[in-house]
Amino acid sequence: MLLCYSLHLPILSSYSHKSISAPNTGGYIKFQTRYRENLRYLRTLTIIDPKTKPEDLPLPNDVDHILRTLTFLKSRSFSDADIPRLHYLTPQLFSTAVVPSDVAAVFSFLADELPATSSESRYLILRCPKLLFSHVDLCLRPTLQFLRQIGIEGLNRPTTRNAHLLNTRVDKLHAKVEFLQELGFEYEDAVKACARVPAIFGYDVGNNLWPKYVYLVKEMERDLEELKKFPQYFGFSLKERIVPRHLHLKERGVRIPLNRMLMWGDDKFYKNWK
Repeated sequence: MLLCYSLHLPILSSYSHKSISAPNTGGYIKFQTRYRENLRYLRTLTIIDPKTKPEDLPLPNDVDHILRTLTFLKSRSFSDADIPRLHYLTPQLFSTAVVPSDVAAVFSFLADELPATSSESRYLILRCPKLLFSHVDLCLRPTLQFLRQIGIEGLNRPTTRNAHLLNTRVDKLHAKVEFLQELGFEYEDAVKACARVPAIFGYDVGNNLWPKYVYLVKEMERDLEELKKFPQYFGFSLKERIVPRHLHLKERGVRIPLNRMLMWGDDKFYKNWK
C-alpha cells in the first residue's frame, strides 16, 4: 500500500520547473543601459569629469535631476554647446540643490521687464552666467531702474557690458557716482559721466579710477573741467595708453586735448606727433 501511494505522488522536480519562472532582468538591463548613456552624455557636456571614479559618480536620481535642468535650459534656447561654459562658471546650476523654478524668475524678468528676446536672454546669461543667481527684487530690478533713470538704454543688447551691469547691485553703482562727486562733480554731472561711460561702473576705485585721477591732476597737470568734458579718460589703460602718450607728448613740448591724446589709434597718433 505504501508503494502504491508513493507512485501517485506528484513529481516535485517537474512541477517546480514549470511553475517557477526565471527572474525578468530585461527592465534592469534597460535601466542600467540608460543610466550609462546618461553618464556618457553628461561627460560630453563636462558636467561630469571624465576622470571621476565609479564610486563617485552621481546616483541615478541625481542624474535625472540634472537632465531636468538641461531640459529646462534647452526650452530657453540654450544648446549643448552652451552647457560647458555655464557649468564652468556656475557649477551649482547643475547640482541637486538647484531646481529649474529657482532660476525661472530671472528668465521672466529678462523677457518681461528688460525686455529681451529668448535669444538675447540666452546671450546675456552666457556672458554672465551669475545672472541666473541674482535676486530679481533685491538686485536685478533696482539695478535696471537706476540704469534707466540715468539714461542708459539698450540694456537688452547681448553685450558683456550689459550683462555685467545688470548683475551689479545698485549700491555699487551708487558708489561710483559718489566717487565722482568726491572729486568735485555735481550729482547731475556724475550720472551723466557714468551714462556716457558705463564701464566706470565696472572699475575698482582704489586700483583703477583713483590712480588715473591722481595721474591726471598731478603728472599731466589737467583740471576737473577737462575730465567732465571727456569722462572717457577713465576707460583707457593707465599703463598701456595714458602714461606712454603723455610722456611722448611731454618730451616734444606738446599739449593737446584729452580726446585727441587718447582716442586716436597708435598709427595716427604717433604719425602726427613724431
